[in-house]
Amino acid sequence: MDDQQYMQIALDEAKKAEVLGEVPIGAVIVYQDEVIASAFNLREKLQTTGSHAELLAIDKANEVIGSWRLEECTLYVTLEPCPMCAGAILQARIPRVVYGAKDEKAGCAGTLFNLLQDDRFNHQVEVIPGVLGEEAGELLTNFFKKLRLKKKKIKTDMDENG
Repeated sequence: MDDQQYMQIALDEAKKAEVLGEVPIGAVIVYQDEVIASAFNLREKLQTTGSHAELLAIDKANEVIGSWRLEECTLYVTLEPCPMCAGAILQARIPRVVYGAKDEKAGCAGTLFNLLQDDRFNHQVEVIPGVLGEEAGELLTNFFKKLRLKKKKIKTDMDENG
């Protein structure tokens, strides 16, 4: 399989999050051409800060590999990692990250900061941006559009019903 095929699996994970009302972000971790972990955002359901798709996938991959080091793995994620997730990627020693959409508000793989390639850290990551980025971005845009409409309808209903 290639980067686009693995990213498609991450997009499928993101769609699972959307069904649950979660921000649709999905992640998969590949080791020796095999998906060993997959996850999607569960922050609303679990009400924990660390319930991002990347962190959940890293935890699963650690279990499969039997180590905190994921040195021969690639992480595929539908949205550019935030600072928290970028830190976890560095700590897990993941050598390669492929992401879909840029995150203009929190992206730390090149958009706002580039924590993953900062040579002041003892580990740097190869970053491949924009793989199926249009699809990933569209999924997020549509999710937030629907969320805003829903909130607007609730507000309108409340205003009308006093």
